[in-house]
Amino acid sequence: MRIVLHKTIDGLGNRGDLIEVSDGYARNSLIPKGLAQQASVGVEVQADAMKRTWQLRNAKEREAAEEMAKVLVARPIEIPARAGVEGKLFGSVTAADVAAAIQEQAGVEIDRKMLDLSESIRSIGTHSIAVKPHPDVQFPIVVSVVEA
Repeated sequence: MRIVLHKTIDGLGNRGDLIEVSDGYARNSLIPKGLAQQASVGVEVQADAMKRTWQLRNAKEREAAEEMAKVLVARPIEIPARAGVEGKLFGSVTAADVAAAIQEQAGVEIDRKMLDLSESIRSIGTHSIAVKPHPDVQFPIVVSVVEA
């Protein structure tokens, strides 16, 4: 069955793509969830317009992410935290704490979900955190945890 995707689906395609999938997958999963629509002549024309607007928005978001990278890579983010004798924190520094520190110190609003922090930071020192604000843009930032 030929369908038009309404949302980007990993491993399948981007928004506005015309793709061929099995009938069962389209009828039982994609169409009921609102992720796709069965292709017809009118829908294909609409899909072309949807794809052009998606590409424009994607280019603007990528450009904004690259500007964010220029600002954040240049400066380390400093987070004060209480620590014990050996430099271990009494609590931990989470992705939400890092996002708040970035907002406060660099003036860049960032969602905590963009930060690739697999485990919370539990010690004083410098730590490198990957930031992924866009699927095509990823960069590291330096977070310095200092004793408060």
